[in-house]
Amino acid sequence: MEQIDYLSSPIPDINLISGSYKKFAFQKHYHLDYHFGLIVKGQQQFQLKGASYISGPGDLVLMPPDELHDGQARTAEGYEVKVLTVSASWLTQFAMNHRNSGLGFHSPVVREPELFNAMLNTHKVLSNHNVSALTRDCLPYDSFQHLLERHGRCLSPCVNAIGTKSLALLREYMVAHLDQPIRLEQLATLCGLSARQFHRQFKQATGMSPHAWLTRLRLEKSMELVKTGKPAVQVALQTGFYDQAHFSKSFRSVFGVSPSTIN
Repeated sequence: MEQIDYLSSPIPDINLISGSYKKFAFQKHYHLDYHFGLIVKGQQQFQLKGASYISGPGDLVLMPPDELHDGQARTAEGYEVKVLTVSASWLTQFAMNHRNSGLGFHSPVVREPELFNAMLNTHKVLSNHNVSALTRDCLPYDSFQHLLERHGRCLSPCVNAIGTKSLALLREYMVAHLDQPIRLEQLATLCGLSARQFHRQFKQATGMSPHAWLTRLRLEKSMELVKTGKPAVQVALQTGFYDQAHFSKSFRSVFGVSPSTIN
């Protein structure tokens, strides 16, 4: 049986997930932040950039933002994972990376017991309110420094141009209009393209149709708002769902839990 908990931490830019998955499968999707998954039991399999990966107990899965991937249990036994989600701004600033450079990793799956244990301990400490606030504030710096020194790499600037706009600028536009109907022609005009050209170039750049990508963006932003304690009906309206039942169904299908269960 699936057991999934989404938790906040004392550091606003770091959130936590504890999940046991058997039948629940993540369809192709992307994140707006970094996800660091610690496999503590069973095996997970996923597709990333046309390659297949299998991760098992003791493996650390490194997933940067905007990388299209899926994920599911490899066997009927399922798998258990602890995840630290970290905002891109926090991690790149921590790495003292140049603003125009991306931060990536040499491999999406790492097996290094010392690092795994440090990251797992970070997850446990951040979720334990009995640990001193200063300890919880400081510990992530130690574990992420080790992670980045051993496995991080700077990426060349990647604009992902779609017509006259970068994907980053297009995302900013969509986020600013999430509560409004967004039309294909509207996005195409913004990028100086025909609707057909825009649809083709967008799919080449992201691996998803504009509709699927926008739906995921709405759900990623809705998760951020739900964590602030806003009522589901307000979040639904603010992220463009207009119907709370449709929002709740979409949220559960993507995250495996209903909005009301988020802490």
